[in-house]
Amino acid sequence: MELRQVRYFVGVAEELHFGRAAERLHIVQPTVSQQVRRLEREFGLDLFDRTTRTVTLTAAGRAFLPHARAILRAERAASEAMAGLRTEQESTLRLGTNVGLGTRLDALLTALTERAPQLMVELVSVPSATRLQQVREGELDAAFIRGAEHSPDLELLPLWSDVLVAALPARHPLAAQREVALADLADLPLRLAPREANPHLADIVVGACRTAGFEPIMGPAFTTDQDTLAAIASGRPSWTVYYEAQAQIQPAPRVTFRPFAEPAPAVRTCLAVRSGPPSQRLTTLLDACNEVERRGVDYPRHP
Repeated sequence: MELRQVRYFVGVAEELHFGRAAERLHIVQPTVSQQVRRLEREFGLDLFDRTTRTVTLTAAGRAFLPHARAILRAERAASEAMAGLRTEQESTLRLGTNVGLGTRLDALLTALTERAPQLMVELVSVPSATRLQQVREGELDAAFIRGAEHSPDLELLPLWSDVLVAALPARHPLAAQREVALADLADLPLRLAPREANPHLADIVVGACRTAGFEPIMGPAFTTDQDTLAAIASGRPSWTVYYEAQAQIQPAPRVTFRPFAEPAPAVRTCLAVRSGPPSQRLTTLLDACNEVERRGVDYPRHP
């Protein structure tokens, strides 16, 4: 039994005329007659009594009619539900986020709202490998990613460079300078997350130190923002790095953020998307990202 057969049957049952039913259904009469006959053969029952002048429902036809109408109502309900889901998906942007977006994330959400007020943004925070896989499988529309140059079946679109800044004890003499040379930090322990947790960041920071002429003294590992910054503020003098955009919103009593003297270490952020023509919501996201890149980051001058 096919849905079109059920639809044709209901049309004839309500019109009691094959020609009028065909006009109502916008198809030719022979098609209606043929499909109703197939339905009757499948049931092994006549649904209509036909004469040259009249068409009437048989007992089997009268018994089937409420079920046929229920089938068509269920079809309409299913179609409406799927249409609603499609509309919801088309108006929801599922975006994988990265640690340290800071003020860039707020600027991006503002730019998205200005461009598409109806667009709902769902932010998803998961490890980078999971982020890439979810984009690949369509669970995310896109994801911010650092430290990846390529990924199978995905395009990595370059967005911006996240400049790193130094986090220092506010009482340390270097905190009084407008910018800090990496070489001046050679005698202070560096607090970084273990390399296996963020190999790309670790390699960039350690590589920048070596380029500046020293091997960094590795201090206790970076754990959480709260604990690490508290230790820098009140413990043995040490330093760490923050993304510039994150430093702008990071609460840091007794810690000062200072930009590095050129060449300052930086990390490239990309947007991971599936290959192929972008959807409208993805195009809107890319436009918003480009605007955020043009605006840049208003770096805070902590005392």
